[in-house]
Amino acid sequence: MDRTLIQEILEVVEQAAIASAELTGLGMKDEADAAAVEAMRKRMGQIQMQGRIVIGEGERDEAPMLYIGEDVGSGTGPGVDFAVDPCEGTNLCANNQRGSMAVLAASDRGGLFNAPDFYMKKLAAPPAAKGKVDIRKSATENIEILSQVLGLAKGELVIVVMDRARHKDLIAEIRSTGARVQPISDGDVQAAIACGFAGTGTHALMGIGAAPEGVISAAALRALGGHFQGQLVYDPAIAQTSEWADYTVEGNIARLNEMGITDIDKVYEAEELASGENVVFAGSGITDGLLFDGVKFEKDCVRTSSLIISTLDNSARFTNTIHIKPGAQSIALR
Repeated sequence: MDRTLIQEILEVVEQAAIASAELTGLGMKDEADAAAVEAMRKRMGQIQMQGRIVIGEGERDEAPMLYIGEDVGSGTGPGVDFAVDPCEGTNLCANNQRGSMAVLAASDRGGLFNAPDFYMKKLAAPPAAKGKVDIRKSATENIEILSQVLGLAKGELVIVVMDRARHKDLIAEIRSTGARVQPISDGDVQAAIACGFAGTGTHALMGIGAAPEGVISAAALRALGGHFQGQLVYDPAIAQTSEWADYTVEGNIARLNEMGITDIDKVYEAEELASGENVVFAGSGITDGLLFDGVKFEKDCVRTSSLIISTLDNSARFTNTIHIKPGAQSIALR
């Protein structure tokens, strides 16, 4: 991992975002995901590296994958592990709603947790709350802690929760403290990362989402100094999803054991989910969102808005790129 590779990683997420954005609003979520996958795979193939996908995407969406264990890159150069979600928020992209983006996390070989395509209980919070809030505590206790460390009244706190039936009790508990709930339909990576920046109006992410996206969020929050914890969910009764209708606790535990995960109730810290010496998060907006704009198609160019967060130089770079079309004659500055 080096600074040159970071620039190429930026281009990977930009190309994936552009490919998905071509289908924004057309109701074609699988097609948008497939386009992003192929664009991401193609650009990765041009990088001088021995890349490997340790966390892929797609099983839940029944879409083409950059599958776990797939080799990417030229086959020469540094060894790099990737966690990818080429189209985070496929439904958001298909319906032209806010918050869809192309995201990945990268690390030196062995530096990312090999998360199965399970669900994960998550807690993300600002740097001031790191090590003070805890996923094993109740929402009520964590909101009290957030209020104290952030110097905000509980009524000023905004807690993001995925809008799912499994979160009915969690949402009720959060509201009982006086804190505000912001439900989201999809795309909890962006919500988690927003906790790492002051002024976003997002003070915590709570609840259950996808485990691969949890690792990507952990990489970003580790680099930002924010708080992230995750705990795998293996009980279908807790996940409450139709996708696990035929799954059993015993079967899910066996699957975890096959992947080498024997401490099935372990609470993972950000530094365990993204443990590499050098960790990079990259995201590029497909549709407009809280952190950056979506892809904008113009006559002579395409504009992308992206974010790179890196432990290599302890930086977070917001980047606006103009991709100039052949034969362009008039490119607006903004």
